[in-house]
Amino acid sequence: MTSTTQQNPIREDLVLVLGGTGKTGRRIAARLEAKGIPVRIGSRSAVPSFDWNNESNWDECLEGATAVYINYSPDLAMPGATDSIEALVHKAKQHGVERLVLLSGRGEAEAQACERIVQESGIDSTIVRASWFNQNFSEGAFVDMIRAGQITLPAGDTPEPFVDVDDIAEVAVAALTEPGHAGELYEVTGPRLMTLADVAAEISGATGRNIRFVDVPHAAFVAGLTESGAPKDVVWMLDYLFATVLDGRNAHLTDGIERALGRPPKDFADYAREVAATGAWSAAA
Repeated sequence: MTSTTQQNPIREDLVLVLGGTGKTGRRIAARLEAKGIPVRIGSRSAVPSFDWNNESNWDECLEGATAVYINYSPDLAMPGATDSIEALVHKAKQHGVERLVLLSGRGEAEAQACERIVQESGIDSTIVRASWFNQNFSEGAFVDMIRAGQITLPAGDTPEPFVDVDDIAEVAVAALTEPGHAGELYEVTGPRLMTLADVAAEISGATGRNIRFVDVPHAAFVAGLTESGAPKDVVWMLDYLFATVLDGRNAHLTDGIERALGRPPKDFADYAREVAATGAWSAAA
């Protein structure tokens, strides 16, 4: 580890987990609670509620928190994200927060601008810069495609080192609760590069079904999303991600999980077998 400022364990008074009901947040909250660490969930449905578009309850959410996990929804690439992160960091300093852990995205200039705000805040901080999640295929936007037997996305043969959300959660929990992670930037990926055709093949093998990848034109994909009634911010985000980030810039592996946890990352095949066993990818009725 590179930090020399953190020698003793962090005070385990209270951790605020923003996005605490989402893919990473609920896993982080569960792990913290299993350690006996008090957790406050930051979400619009929680009490007090947390809404990135309404600062009125932010002070109440931050009251008494010694550490904060920051997961900006829907994505740090969204216009206005830097203003929101700056406002949150300012309030965190006012409340005496001692540790910030930010979930960021690889290859996104806007996300990296948010990283700098956190890194320059004067609060001990750790950045977890993640590749695309395995769980996008089981808990996110693409699960219905798997159930229908066809992944229709404008991705071509560009490889991506998909990372498992359980690994991300373990890195975040370590950074929130253990010494030695302050000042670190953990860029986290899975152990291998995979095209979406590879993803389809792995899920086919795990489920015993024939899951195909069909490359579609970008414009047709965005038009289909819009016509389906998807929220505008989701359409914008997926348009942005497929038009920019999935262009090969992230087609390399990193050692963030090994550095943070001292073990290799989870492979997609193991993830696929676990999900298949739950029946989550059963054919659509």
